[in-house]
Amino acid sequence: PKCKHQTCMINFHRDLKNVVSSRSMASKTPVGFVGLGNMGTPMAKNLLKNGYPVIATDVFPESRKELQDTGAQVVDSPADVAEKADRIITMLPSSPNVIEVYTGPNGILKKVKKGTLLIDSSTIDPAVSKEMAVAAEKMGAVFMDAPVSGGVGAASMGKLTFMVGGVEQEYNAAQELLTCMGANVVYCGQVGTGQAAKICNNMLLAIGMIGTAETMNLGIRLGLDPKLLAKILNMSSGRCWSSDTYNPVPGVMEGVPSANSYQGGFGTTLMAKDLGLAQNTATNTKTTIPLGSLAHQIYRVMCARGYANKDFSSVFQFLREEEGQ
Repeated sequence: PKCKHQTCMINFHRDLKNVVSSRSMASKTPVGFVGLGNMGTPMAKNLLKNGYPVIATDVFPESRKELQDTGAQVVDSPADVAEKADRIITMLPSSPNVIEVYTGPNGILKKVKKGTLLIDSSTIDPAVSKEMAVAAEKMGAVFMDAPVSGGVGAASMGKLTFMVGGVEQEYNAAQELLTCMGANVVYCGQVGTGQAAKICNNMLLAIGMIGTAETMNLGIRLGLDPKLLAKILNMSSGRCWSSDTYNPVPGVMEGVPSANSYQGGFGTTLMAKDLGLAQNTATNTKTTIPLGSLAHQIYRVMCARGYANKDFSSVFQFLREEEGQ
């Protein structure tokens, strides 16, 4: 027979489990989601998988239908989302889209409830994030910026990295939702600092990708086998994410855009946009970014030369084309 102490401990753990499960059930109130593109759709699906009812909208009916088919409730506008949910995530292409979705005639702030938590995972100018935070505060809501790193694959697997800016006291509430969609959630500081971290990361990513593409191209021209060169780089001091995880040379790696005619992944247009944000913030803060500026110029030229919808690693193909190969 169990001693009295063991029985007490079993009862204690059972009661604790009940309290925890009832709290987690109580927290599964509906979550609003605006922006069901390549990133937003898998993110919203991960919220559904984690047991959160999702109320969603998007400007494209086919995107709305896809999420509706996986169990979300779909509404017509961001204002309708705000009417039905007090936690809302937005994932939009650019600053003008964010301004429209929050402050437009059918925007979130038209019908937002007091105390609503607004999390914007778009990559936009930090100044716009700050503007939205001020506008939200006037309506009694809390706005946080939480841009992501990791791309479509990480979004599908729930392995994104979120960089969060906003009021620290609200961070735990944001973290609860973001951990359903990401492997890493990092608090960066006040509103706008999440965007700052994302812009800095993507500037380095672009510079690293161009460097990797140039290096691989030179090595190939010098008669080196691309797979061998990649292997050497990846065991040497030149190793970087673009060389060991996302190599831009077709045939070097499987499961990356370079192995699939540069389809999917992170588009050249989006990289050019993020580098534009880096350029703007550098100008505003009087910061010298010679390589960042050059990377911005290269990706803008690529957009004009037919690479706009290809993955940003297609800079390798662009360089080969430039030299007439």
